[in-house]
Amino acid sequence: MGELRDQFWERPLAELSRAEWEALCDGCGRCCLHKIEDADTGEISDTNVACKLLDTGTAQCTDYRNRKVFVPDCLRLTLKIVHDVAWLPGTCAYRLRADDQPLPDWHYLISGDRDAVKHAGVSVAGRVVSETDAGPLEHHIVEWNAR
Repeated sequence: MGELRDQFWERPLAELSRAEWEALCDGCGRCCLHKIEDADTGEISDTNVACKLLDTGTAQCTDYRNRKVFVPDCLRLTLKIVHDVAWLPGTCAYRLRADDQPLPDWHYLISGDRDAVKHAGVSVAGRVVSETDAGPLEHHIVEWNAR
């Protein structure tokens, strides 16, 4: 990873280097969960079903660098599309910074604690099942709320 500037997360997203962009992620894992979209209303429901590459205990991708090879529809979040991804949680650092909002106190860049995202109830670590074990997504609809 490249060098990170002091308090880079306070800069506009367009000014971030690739390394800073990647470092902005809090590691909650919510973007790696399957969603269900209602064909009639377009409403998106969250599930507790994780991509097959997500380690369900840590909420970390087991092959982040090569994920698109194994999961072709894996979304690569970029500055160009960050405003268009309606299902990003309100706690997502990319969404917050795109809306010129500060990072929450529990974000590791603020707190210095990588586990703070878990203590805040935002991480999906230990709260999800893998798509390889889940069965029908409709049986796994959830509402994610921070504790």
